[in-house]
Amino acid sequence: MIFLSLPDSRQYKRDQLIGAKTQPMLIFAYGFLDYNEKECHTAISKYKTRPLPYNPYLRTMELDNLPEFKALPELKEKLLKYGIAKAFSEGDIILDDNAHISSIPIVVSGSIRVMRIDDDGREILLYYIKAGESCIMSFLGGMHNDTSKVRAIAEEHCHILFIPIDKVNMLIREYPQWLDYIFRLYHKRFEELLEVVNAVAFKKMDERLLNFIKKKCELTQSETLLVTHEQLANELGTARVVVSRLLKQMEDLGLVKLGRNKITLLASTAL
Repeated sequence: MIFLSLPDSRQYKRDQLIGAKTQPMLIFAYGFLDYNEKECHTAISKYKTRPLPYNPYLRTMELDNLPEFKALPELKEKLLKYGIAKAFSEGDIILDDNAHISSIPIVVSGSIRVMRIDDDGREILLYYIKAGESCIMSFLGGMHNDTSKVRAIAEEHCHILFIPIDKVNMLIREYPQWLDYIFRLYHKRFEELLEVVNAVAFKKMDERLLNFIKKKCELTQSETLLVTHEQLANELGTARVVVSRLLKQMEDLGLVKLGRNKITLLASTAL
C-alpha cells in the first residue's frame, strides 16, 4: 500500500513541480523512496483519482488542522469512519455538470472552484471551496436525489473526504453540530452567490477582473498567478480578447505585471 504525497502548493510554487529539485515522494510503510520527475508524474497520473489507502493517523492529523472539526472529536471520528479519501491534481474534474451525486465532499487540503455551465458551454465562476468547507450545491442535490447543477474543479492539488449521502442524513439526526456546519456553509455560499449576481449586474468588467485577480491571489497566498487569459475569461464568463485588452490596460496603469501565462499583482494594488 502507498500514500501519494505532493509538496503543498502554498509552500511551493506550481512551476516547481516541473523540473524542481524538491520532488514528490511516494511514502511507503517503512521509509521513503525518491522518484525522479518522470516517475513522479507517472505515479500521479496512475493514483491521483484513486481512494487513498486508509491511514488513521494521517487522516486524523489532516482533520485536526481544520478549525471546523477540532472541538468535535466524536463527529470527526464518524467522518473518518464513513468517509472515502481521494486525491486530485490541479485541473481534475471532481464533480461534473448533470452527474449523479452519491456523496458530499469535504475539502481537507487545497481548494476547489465551482463553475456553472450553460447549454452553449459557457462558464462562470460561482465560488471557491477551501480546506474545511464543503459544497452546499452537492449537499442539496444529494439530499433531494437530484443531479449536479455545477462543475467542481480542483484549483490545486487537493485531498477530499467524500461522505456518502446516507451517512450525511444519519449525521444530521445524531449531531446538531453537523447541521449547524451545513447551515453556516449555506449562509456563506448564499452571500457569495449574491456577490456574483451583483458583480455581473452592476460592475464593469475591468473592476470584476481586478477583484477576481485579488481574490485568486488571496486564495493561493501568492502575488503571482500562473493562469492564461483564456482561463480567466472562462471563469468570468467573457471573451479572451476582452480579458487580454483589460489586462494590458491594467499593466499600463501599474496595477499588474504580465508574463507568459503569468500575472503578478503589484503590491500597491493588493492593499
